[in-house]
Amino acid sequence: MPSRRRSALLARLVVDEPGRPQVILGELRRVILDGAVPPCTVIPLREVAELFGVSHIPVREALKTLIGEGLVTHRPQRGYQVAQLTARELREMYIVRDTLETASLAAAALHADEPERAHLLAVNDLLERAILDDDPEAYQRQSRSFHVALTRPSRMFRLLYMLEAAWNVTEPVQSMVHIDRLDRERLHIDHIAMLDAFLARDVDRLLVAAEEHHRRLETVVATLPTDTGLLAPEDISSVQ
Repeated sequence: MPSRRRSALLARLVVDEPGRPQVILGELRRVILDGAVPPCTVIPLREVAELFGVSHIPVREALKTLIGEGLVTHRPQRGYQVAQLTARELREMYIVRDTLETASLAAAALHADEPERAHLLAVNDLLERAILDDDPEAYQRQSRSFHVALTRPSRMFRLLYMLEAAWNVTEPVQSMVHIDRLDRERLHIDHIAMLDAFLARDVDRLLVAAEEHHRRLETVVATLPTDTGLLAPEDISSVQ
């Protein structure tokens, strides 16, 4: 069983508007998604309620929502924790991400306007800076921003909502932080191929580049350590 970690979450919560349930939900979600607290981090119900100046009820409701999003789990004797995926579950979520992204790419490349194309180029610059600086955390953030910039011009809003939810489930793992620099560089070579095809509005080439990237990504993710607490043992389900 993964060891119980003292919560590192409280100090990262920002309480600008105490007492508002949506603020509580948004702050808990933000801290989990920014990668600052690892899977299995304890989320202490009483302390969070005290921090926001509310009863346990709105905090519990926020945590129920996050359980539904796959970001939090609740188990007897352990309470609420940041969700921990097994290696199998992580691979499955990457398949979901890849499938949804692929479904959006043709429309995105064909419909992207000039501001959206310029934004994609700007995000790519930030991604390349993260590689040059050997900054894994920045690479994690900018890699997601790059994929968002590739898919958002599709205007397929329901699909994009599902894609965002799938990304969120994998975000606490911070996969790109835990792979080596060479793998990040190889993945970015794929990004460049996707970028070039996208800007040329060459859908066939874009889909081929995306398929290659997804295959490489699945291979890289399969190398993540399974004995460090980052991922759960395969006999423990993190979906409650």
